[in-house]
Formats: sequence, structure tokens, C-alpha cells
Amino acid sequence: MPPPRWSGSQRRIGLTGGIASGKSSIGHYLAEKHGLAVLDADQYAREALGTDSQATKAVLQRYGKAVEAERQNNGISLNRSALGQIVFNDAAERHWLEQLVHPIVRQRLDSELALLTEATSVVLMIPLLFEAKLTDLCSEVWLVDCSSAQQCQRLLDRDGLSREDSERRIAAQWPMSQKRDLADLVIDNSGAPRSWKQSVDQALRPKQ
Repeated sequence: MPPPRWSGSQRRIGLTGGIASGKSSIGHYLAEKHGLAVLDADQYAREALGTDSQATKAVLQRYGKAVEAERQNNGISLNRSALGQIVFNDAAERHWLEQLVHPIVRQRLDSELALLTEATSVVLMIPLLFEAKLTDLCSEVWLVDCSSAQQCQRLLDRDGLSREDSERRIAAQWPMSQKRDLADLVIDNSGAPRSWKQSVDQALRPKQ
């Protein structure tokens, strides 16, 4: 049975893909070139684990000093690199963190959508769209696609991760092959930079 979808009058584009597949580039293009509101789930997740937040306090209670960053202005914040090393090396710990953060992100997405009821179209940029079962927020799903080898190389170049850490983070998400079967549009981002522009522009044209 296919995942549920949003059925209201507003066009809600769920923009997803694997880590380092190029979602952010397309999200920025949709905002800058087409003037669409883009809701960024990654940003909301970062804010959920911001200084002195309830979620941050829960993480510190679970892992202690191992994930605490240097204190600034008496605020308690996380060492995100240290936290990543824990959760991407232990599926049970990653699940615990996701169960903590995903409801907060969902609530934030709902709140932002409530402020955008007059918008004809909205983009929801959600890396874990399928994994977090958030497809009911979207009327359609666009998948930004590339090979796992390209994802790995981009993580090496962008984040300075080791190859082992890069592969571990890719493996933590659903495989692209599984996501392709569930997407309404697959955007190929395996070629030259912005070679996807034509397919994105075409997809935004009103259906005849």
C-alpha cells in the first residue's frame, strides 16, 4: 500500500533524497528562481537540538559529557560531531535520537504550513521523508537521485568524513532504489552541476 499523501488544494512538494544527493541545491533554486517557500526539516532538527533546548537536555542526560560542547554564555550545547559518532555507530541509539527529534520537526512543519495557507505551492525539504513517515504532508514527492559512490565522494569533499563514516551515514538511510519506487518524480543529480534545472522547471509547469 503506498504511503498516504496530502489531498488539499495546496501543492505540497516533498523534496527528499539520500545524504549529499543535492537536495539543498535544488531547494535553494526553487526558492530563489521560482519564489517558493521552502521548509527545511534539517534546519528544524538543528534548532530542536539547539542551546538549552529540552531535546538537548535529554541528549545530555543520556550521553553526558561525551557530547557536551564548550559552554558559551552559560548555555549548554551539543558537540554534534561527537553525537554523530555515537548514533551512526549504533542503530538503537540513532533510533532513540530520531524518536526524540522527529516529533519536534513534525510539529514545526505543521506550524509553518499553518502560516502558509495562502501559498499556492510549498516545498518541504525532508531528507528522511519516507523513514519518518511524513509523506502525508505532501501532495507529491520529488527524489533527488545519484549513486552511493557519488554520495560518498561528496561527503568526503564537503564534510571531511572518512570513507568508513561516509558509508555508515549513507547506510543509515533507506537505499535510493527503495525511494525511487515511492517517488512521483526522480531528479537525476549524477551529472554536471545544475544539469537538473530543466527537469525541475518542467515539473513546475502547470499540468495541462
